[in-house]
Amino acid sequence: MKELDIAKFGGTSVKDFEAMSSSARVVLSNPNTRLVVVSACAGVTNLLVELASGALFGDGIEAKISELRRIHMQIIDKILPSERERCVAYLEEHLKEISDQAREASMGRSDALTDRIVCHGELLSSYLIVEVFRVLGAKARVFDVRQVMRTDSNYGQANPLVEVLAAKARELLCPLLEGGELVVTQGFIGSNSEGCTTTLGRGGSDYTASLLGEACEAKTISIWTDVPGVYTTDPRLVPHAMPIDELSYSEAAEMATFGAKILHPSTLVPAVRRGIPVYVGSSREPEKGGTWVRPTTQSRPPFRAVALRRNQTLIVLASPKMVGASGFLARVFGIFAKYRQSVDLVSTSEVSIAVTVDAGSQTSGLSHLSEDMLNELREFCHVKVESSLSLVAIIGNEMSRTPGTTTRAFDAIGDFAVRMICYGASNHNLCFLVSEDMAVPALTRIHEALLEKA
Repeated sequence: MKELDIAKFGGTSVKDFEAMSSSARVVLSNPNTRLVVVSACAGVTNLLVELASGALFGDGIEAKISELRRIHMQIIDKILPSERERCVAYLEEHLKEISDQAREASMGRSDALTDRIVCHGELLSSYLIVEVFRVLGAKARVFDVRQVMRTDSNYGQANPLVEVLAAKARELLCPLLEGGELVVTQGFIGSNSEGCTTTLGRGGSDYTASLLGEACEAKTISIWTDVPGVYTTDPRLVPHAMPIDELSYSEAAEMATFGAKILHPSTLVPAVRRGIPVYVGSSREPEKGGTWVRPTTQSRPPFRAVALRRNQTLIVLASPKMVGASGFLARVFGIFAKYRQSVDLVSTSEVSIAVTVDAGSQTSGLSHLSEDMLNELREFCHVKVESSLSLVAIIGNEMSRTPGTTTRAFDAIGDFAVRMICYGASNHNLCFLVSEDMAVPALTRIHEALLEKA
């Protein structure tokens, strides 16, 4: 299809029968939408992660299984009566498999087993929303994305193999889009070369939609959520947050990276490679419009938005051997790479280096810092770890080239203790690391000073 639109719906957009019906009507209102990507029903992935943790036994497992049954049965109870028995059988088959896998996890968890458990959420929601389409009189079919979404074996945070994905999508998926049925598939999940289930990490359904958009040469990608587009900050935290009509790829990528929940940080990468515009809107209130994310925009204000990323950890590494020495940073980052620990912000002095890492993206609930990694660092420097921190990021354009922007930003944060500042590596952001309890007040103050009074 020359005008193909791929629509992705998040967990709140498929949380129950009414939400699924609203999402289905959004799809049916656009004749160019032929491929639908869905997340698990709201709350389901969290339940599955608990079941995969290995911390539940017997009655604890059964309690979670009962909750999963309740969430999905409320949808099944409202679909066509002729399809109910088949849907109940499908649900019970998955619940039995989840129960067996949870008991396996209680004897010894693994990332691979976790992926096998959490994938059931998307498999169930995609199956059931097809039935909702049929209730509305539309023809739809479910497609197992694992047939095309080929990844490496980095369970829990798998990396897509883009060329293999593209070839398989052209072979198996694209021909289906030319038919008379809507195609519904799953976000978040994939498979490795051995056919084992993998996941792309939390929020990976956006990434799935973008990858499939690239592979199928989509004209547009639509991300449908529970809010009408992207706001200048999280409206749940700052009541005076304002909607944004359009964002550039660069602005949206910065917002996603620094904590804006509307888009997954990886979403825009495939879209940028193909130059695909991305629309963000509300499946509950599509009439309210939304935000277009494009390669460039007409307006390029110095201050566009403020984002918040919680659960940050600061690692300070100090050693007098840094003075005048070469190779210290290479050694530090070599150890981070060895333990697959991603580093976000970096600040250095003559005798120390401070880095931040994100503790909020782990699906396992286990400690995100390896003690072995910290011990290797301690062999040649003093290591101090600080937690319960948050990152407040100001997003804009040409900030380092616009006189007065830093003065206004520092005036806005002036009443708050700042643990770390990062500025200069990008013209699009200025970041402050503050204590967790001061994060929302700082966010509110900065938004008021830079965006409400602009």
